[in-house]
Amino acid sequence: MNKVFSRVRKKKKHPLLQNIAVSGYAAEGKALARVDGKVIFISGAVPGDVADIQITKSKKDWGEATVKEIKVPSPDRVQPFCKHFGVCGGCKWQMLPYEKQLQYKQEETEQNLKRIGKADLPPVMPILGSKDTIFYRNKLEFTFSNKRFLTQDEIGTDKVLQRENALGYHVPRIFDKVIDIHECWLMDEVNNRLRNGIREYTIANQLEYYDIREHTGWLRNIIIRYCTTGELMVNIVLNHEDEEMRKKLLDHVLAIVPEITTLLYTINPKWNDSIHDLGPQVYSGKGYVVEKLEEFSFIISPKSFFQTNTKQAETLYAVAREFAGLTGNEIVYDLYCGTGSIGIFMSRGAKKIIGVEVIAEAIEDAKRNAALNNVNHAEFFAGDVIDVCT
Repeated sequence: MNKVFSRVRKKKKHPLLQNIAVSGYAAEGKALARVDGKVIFISGAVPGDVADIQITKSKKDWGEATVKEIKVPSPDRVQPFCKHFGVCGGCKWQMLPYEKQLQYKQEETEQNLKRIGKADLPPVMPILGSKDTIFYRNKLEFTFSNKRFLTQDEIGTDKVLQRENALGYHVPRIFDKVIDIHECWLMDEVNNRLRNGIREYTIANQLEYYDIREHTGWLRNIIIRYCTTGELMVNIVLNHEDEEMRKKLLDHVLAIVPEITTLLYTINPKWNDSIHDLGPQVYSGKGYVVEKLEEFSFIISPKSFFQTNTKQAETLYAVAREFAGLTGNEIVYDLYCGTGSIGIFMSRGAKKIIGVEVIAEAIEDAKRNAALNNVNHAEFFAGDVIDVCT
């Protein structure tokens, strides 16, 4: 009798490298070291650290690793202020002073332009940092999951661990696990009050959190927009309709966060989380929020794009306007214009504004924004830039 043997390739065990000197920064918030002629990209390290690192991926000329233990901390290393740092992917550089973050970002940008873009750069002006390094985002999205991410400390305990619900962010590179976020520093504290209040209510009432593998459960996402004007829009995404349960949930949300100016819900029965092809339903309020850049006001609908750091958008647009040096005779083409914010911001010095955006809802917002700001010399077109402009 002939025997059939199957060959099973054993997964190669990656080594632990000790006392590795970290020499610089790379893309995506990673540091780098050079070991035996190979470049190692390290998560969680700071240039100047000496650390033991665990290799997680190994190629011929490069590898990836995570920090297992800091043996000698870099003089630049600082204590992260968020208890979720290191697991949550929202902030990658909290262990680095903001001034150093800016330095490394500028160095990386210049190197990419030189090495990849083959650009012969003139003297580069210093990067303009944000005055606010916490509570600066105007949009956040949180995910409901019945698969809470367990930390190594939890796994190492003797207690029996059961599947638990979580409301927070996806863990980087682990698509079906969510870290339960109790305090997020990216947006005003209203995001914490809202998220934690919803978690408490939904768990107390045994509402089902979404299972991304099985496509079951009811609660999927919370999308929050909070403007400098004080307007607050919340969109709760559900897997299917349950009118009675939905009304109770939304009424509770309005009760715990009365500052909400627009509350919506979206039914998403699809396997993916995208809602661009779905219609949010207004439960309370006018269905949009208004944000301001300088003296200009902008209507933002639930699916429209707007720069997530309002104050830095103001700074960015002001620099672009200064560099443009408009005299009143120029046509400004605002391509991929979203809600028309850049073109309208430039409008005082332009002869005409032409904006193009593929998302039709955003173009409707752009037209409303132009009217809202008495910008009568602007035209906005819905469609792909390649089709509209050729």
